[in-house]
Amino acid sequence: MDKPIVTIEGLSHKYSSNWAIRDINMEISSTGIVGLLGSNGAGKSTTMNILCGALNQTEGQVYINCINMREHPEEAKKQIGFLPQNPPLYMDLTVDEYLHYCAGLRLMGRDEMKPAIKEAKERCGIDHYSSRLISNLSGGYRQRVGIAQAIVHKPRLVVLDEPTNGLDPNQIIEVRALIKDIAQERAVIFSSHILSEVQILCKEIKMIESGRIVFADSMDAFNNYVEPHSMLVHMENPPSELDLQKIEGVTNVDFLTERQLRIYFNGDQDVTEHVIAASIQNGWRLREISLDKTALDEIFKQLSSKQSN
Repeated sequence: MDKPIVTIEGLSHKYSSNWAIRDINMEISSTGIVGLLGSNGAGKSTTMNILCGALNQTEGQVYINCINMREHPEEAKKQIGFLPQNPPLYMDLTVDEYLHYCAGLRLMGRDEMKPAIKEAKERCGIDHYSSRLISNLSGGYRQRVGIAQAIVHKPRLVVLDEPTNGLDPNQIIEVRALIKDIAQERAVIFSSHILSEVQILCKEIKMIESGRIVFADSMDAFNNYVEPHSMLVHMENPPSELDLQKIEGVTNVDFLTERQLRIYFNGDQDVTEHVIAASIQNGWRLREISLDKTALDEIFKQLSSKQSN
């Protein structure tokens, strides 16, 4: 059996008198993308900084490829590639100069640097920009350079903090494809506060709220765990709120316009069938019906509530 790539045991950290994270436990044992999801201030950055050796924890242990980060930081960090939310790029260097500098920081030998840099550039689609100043690259290509420096030393773990932030839609699609490609050979931790990004990319999800893990399972399990509780409906001849509230499962109704309304229900997914049947029976002329995606804040509230029960 392969040894785990990441093991986190009882990780806690305190800033002054306040705990930023408390009793974080996590294990990643295979390649693929694991989503680290949390609202701003939830504890994601603290967890990642400790995981990557940029911050010493107050309590607990971190093992990278079974190497204790605190006891053997240099050996552990050789196994990690890290792209912070604001990539540490030097704008007055060319792409080649910057990647040579980053390879040197990873203590790579001179003989292995050149082929490793070439491979990273080809993987990230920036080989044809080798001699260009980083300041002259677009946001999407700067992000590619940031990812290249994170994989140049062929680490077992790559940690990406909000890697699609600030990119246009086309750039986001390209970076997503690049991350999926990288994850075929190594474990990737993808940190974000945007639920849709995590759902698109990740096979597993770890959710942090108020410094604690509130959910850790597959993405399929997550999608089944948190169910929508409202739907958007468009009717050409809508009834009164009172008539709609008589439908089995409906708990409340808000009219957004004369013909568009939001119907809240008790979690029973059959309520959509009840609404459709009532519309046909009463001539309400239903034109559109769609389940609302639960807001991230509401998801955290539900999960935190279930954890405390």
